Amino acid sequence: FPLYILQLAQPTPNGVAFRGGALYVAEIDRILRYDDIESPLVDAIVPVVVNDTLPKARHHGWKFIRFGPDDMLYVPVGAPCNVCDRSEDDPRFASILRMKPDGREMEVFVSGVRNSVGFDWHPETDELWFTSNGRDMLGDEIPPDTLNHAPGDGLHFGFPYCHAGDIPDPEFGDLRSCDEFMPPTQNLGPHVASLGMRFYTGDMFPERYRNQIFIAEHGSWNRTPQAGHKGYRVTVVYLEGNRSVNYEVFVDGWLQPDNQSWGRPVDVLVMPDGALLVSDDQAGAIYRISYAG
Repeated sequence: FPLYILQLAQPTPNGVAFRGGALYVAEIDRILRYDDIESPLVDAIVPVVVNDTLPKARHHGWKFIRFGPDDMLYVPVGAPCNVCDRSEDDPRFASILRMKPDGREMEVFVSGVRNSVGFDWHPETDELWFTSNGRDMLGDEIPPDTLNHAPGDGLHFGFPYCHAGDIPDPEFGDLRSCDEFMPPTQNLGPHVASLGMRFYTGDMFPERYRNQIFIAEHGSWNRTPQAGHKGYRVTVVYLEGNRSVNYEVFVDGWLQPDNQSWGRPVDVLVMPDGALLVSDDQAGAIYRISYAG
């Protein structure tokens, strides 16, 4: 169960995935593969280019990548803007793609996703769940970020026409109805910047957490001072079947009462012993959360 902390001499690396002894690394416009990554290192490992045809837009260009239960590599492509419709220019914008491990047969799996940088598959159904960041500049309280469920491919989740299932966009909302799109399973807080998420599959935590979803909320940056910041915490969404029944804070404290933060959660990971890792890109740390009963 390797844990890789990426420090590679390549421009703008971000998401990583591990498969068959190789480390896959996402850059903004390409996917690289470092073979035999667990072998003793020599002077340098020369990467193999898996796919270099992704859009080059840097706005929402950072990528979280993972292999799904179908052995396909899933790669999100965020909208290159706060809100816009670029689907005619390139239908891969505002979507989650998937491709074969060698980069062939790239396709749009789901669309209408403004910016997802965290997803996982339900441990019992193998269906995709993902977080998405809501648009900015509609005020302090709307729209919320969302947790979404994609039981199959070809679904559209509303962006840029509709936000959070029932909020028409002021510019694009007249073009299509919110009823046409897949609604979120859970609306999260407004501007919480929901990022990494994982189903809890360990045995360490109490049973109520089994197969529930932990979410890293990076924290808001543009709410007005009087509204205060949101996020800066790890939350948990409880499910019954495919329905959310509760959404609550699991751990917080990174945001202080004076609205100053000392850390910002980015991703979560369940370790083999059942502990939960939380990465923090402000403090430059990885925390381990355990339970002793």
